[in-house]
Amino acid sequence: MLPRYVVAAVALASICAGVWKLEGERSELSIEQYQVRETPVTVYRLAGDAPAPAIVIAHGFAGSRQLMEAYALTLARVGYVAVALDFEGHGQNPTPMSGDVTRVDGTTKLLMAEIGRVTDFALALPGVDSRIGLLGHSMASDIVVRQALADPRVAATVAISMFSQAVTPSEPHNLLIVTGQWEAKLREDALRNVRLADASAKEGVTIGDPSANTGRRAVVAPRVEHVGVLYSETALQETRDWLDAVFDRESRAHVSATGGAIVLLLSGIVMLAWPLSRLLPRGDKAPPALSLTTYIVAVFIPALLTPFVLNVVDTRFLSVLVADYLAAHLFVYGVISLGLLLVLGIRFGHVAWFAAFALAAYGILVFGGALDRYVASFWPIEPRLWIIAVVAIGALPYMISDSLVTEGGRARLWRSLVARVAFIVSLGAAVALDFERLFFLVIIIPVIILFFIIFGLMGAWVGRRTGSPVAVGIALGLLLAWAIGVSFPMFDPSRAAQPGSAMNQQAKPKPGLS
Repeated sequence: MLPRYVVAAVALASICAGVWKLEGERSELSIEQYQVRETPVTVYRLAGDAPAPAIVIAHGFAGSRQLMEAYALTLARVGYVAVALDFEGHGQNPTPMSGDVTRVDGTTKLLMAEIGRVTDFALALPGVDSRIGLLGHSMASDIVVRQALADPRVAATVAISMFSQAVTPSEPHNLLIVTGQWEAKLREDALRNVRLADASAKEGVTIGDPSANTGRRAVVAPRVEHVGVLYSETALQETRDWLDAVFDRESRAHVSATGGAIVLLLSGIVMLAWPLSRLLPRGDKAPPALSLTTYIVAVFIPALLTPFVLNVVDTRFLSVLVADYLAAHLFVYGVISLGLLLVLGIRFGHVAWFAAFALAAYGILVFGGALDRYVASFWPIEPRLWIIAVVAIGALPYMISDSLVTEGGRARLWRSLVARVAFIVSLGAAVALDFERLFFLVIIIPVIILFFIIFGLMGAWVGRRTGSPVAVGIALGLLLAWAIGVSFPMFDPSRAAQPGSAMNQQAKPKPGLS
């Protein structure tokens, strides 16, 4: 094994290189924070540049402005005024999503109204030349398509990872559809929508003429999926070139493909956790390994029972979309597993409290701080604090039980993998039992898998050093509750719609630059 000081040096070099690249992409730009009514908005532009079109940029489900920053930076660096927002219920927006998520005249209509208010705000900004385009990813792709149909001011629409049934043979005008190579179903839908205008259309071939308001094009970003498409150099270039064609501009600057730098930064932070864990006090002898029988009972019985127990319980107690169910699932799963371990005579051992809070602080402040600046919103606004606290009631028992069955990271790899897969399968069974209400959990499952990979690895290093599975479980429980509380959309279906326009949006600048 490499000496820890070598690993620390490599990790710090990786962190510095990532930050240098990411901050370099922001250089020469003015990045200002505003609020349109209660919608947080970030405006990116070249300082003192000539008047230019504005592009309103919208994120997908459980996303935030930061997740779309590669597009904002790319467009701002070539002279556009990029205006990114946090939708209701997302990121730093304190207003919950509302309405019926299954109906176009429900949540969709409210989000369209929000895009409309931000469009009014963008057109009123100094340096915007009265031309506007919309760009949206995933959930927002349908929102921007429908808003472009409703708002004749919109000259160009970029829909990334799009699924929409609103496209017609001639509208929206100048539609670019971008999908990742590994989004097979969305690629099929993109081609279907382009072929509404021309039955012989192919990927990568423009139909009509963007300068004449009749352009349509479907392109594929190679070797990426639903999230990777947000950092794809091909996707960014296609977006920039499409908007240039619509607005009769010519841009030659590089695109801000920041994905590699983000991986470098976050990998360095994770890598640094290993040498830092070696600085923790060495614990006493770890609890003995679980027998195979005990392991099987503690992993598979809660995985089997939890979906059926909760299927007959009303778990709607939080104003956050499906996070209430997830918190309940974590709680029941964890309590059953911990109870079985106690019945089978397993004792939990000592608790290394300093290590627990050190790991939690490192995950929230260091890893989370990097996430919040460069990837996605990770700092909670006030309404989310109590959500984190409630979710922690479920996350702590589950993560403590998970850490005990994986022996704080000391168990064989297959045991850790099987335990985490069993939990994911248990969530999948819950979705199958109540698909209409819990289908959003399917979208969140990849995030939970990433949590296990990233924070589970850091937890394993701490567990091996301290010999305290419970300390690892406490830290990971707090981290999981935090991650769920800051990322799941806040939702209040009873909230009445709040229509608005440019006359009453009351856009206000927020002090300071980002």
